[in-house]
Amino acid sequence: MKFVKMHGTGNDFILIDARVREYDWPRLAMTMCDRHFGVGADGIVLILPPQEAGHFRMRIFNPDGSEAEMCGNGIRCFARYVLEEGLLPEPPDELMVETQAGLRSLKVYRQKGVPAMVTVGMGQPIFTPKQIPVQLPEGPVDAKVVGYPTLVDGLQLNISCVSMGNPHAVCFLDTPVDDFDLFRIGPIVENLAIFPRRINFEIVNVLDRSRMAIRIWERGAGPTLACGTGACAAMVVARDHSLVDDTVDITLPGGQLTVSWDGAGEVYMTGAAERVFTGVWGE
Repeated sequence: MKFVKMHGTGNDFILIDARVREYDWPRLAMTMCDRHFGVGADGIVLILPPQEAGHFRMRIFNPDGSEAEMCGNGIRCFARYVLEEGLLPEPPDELMVETQAGLRSLKVYRQKGVPAMVTVGMGQPIFTPKQIPVQLPEGPVDAKVVGYPTLVDGLQLNISCVSMGNPHAVCFLDTPVDDFDLFRIGPIVENLAIFPRRINFEIVNVLDRSRMAIRIWERGAGPTLACGTGACAAMVVARDHSLVDDTVDITLPGGQLTVSWDGAGEVYMTGAAERVFTGVWGE
């Protein structure tokens, strides 16, 4: 089975052309993503034929075998893969990709003829608790979850929730994100009872109105160097709190992403997609 290893801002993936292939993808994800006995990755990304209006369809599986609805870094790698592998005879100006979270548009920018930077239309953020989903023991079911006080292993957190096609809990800190014990707190937040489908957890420093720093604990993957939907979720919540302007540069452990949102429409994310190596997995 031929594969390509790629990364977006350090968030790494194994990309597989699955258009004419059937497999036990959850089991394969657990095996290939293992960083000691496999290839090592934050997930496997499948290139599939479209079912509706896209050029292709994307599925992504986490290292624990669970399937994610959407991945902002993964879909940028997806775009570079299909263009570099020549899967479209006449590459369009805008690539349309079907995901579990809906149809996503991508604009690819070339550097010296090579696909490099990608802007992704990430869809509109969802604040309705039932759709995220979040199930609070009290309060109106349709009100935004903003600064919800949560005690986690003796630590008081105030979390705000949003969906970017997948669920996110955002927590703003006054102390540096690098000082936060994400390895201890992250898995607890991910599995809190108020999150029926688990949650992606972002800790955030707002540096000024155009810059943020974040770290992320990803549902099904743990701490990753970057998360596209997580960066978007953090920016959206900060923008909704009037803490930042419409375009923000976000620093993550793996590099930088730029996220734009006007407070009402679609969220746009721009970042790089890099090829690491090509290999063959013995079946």
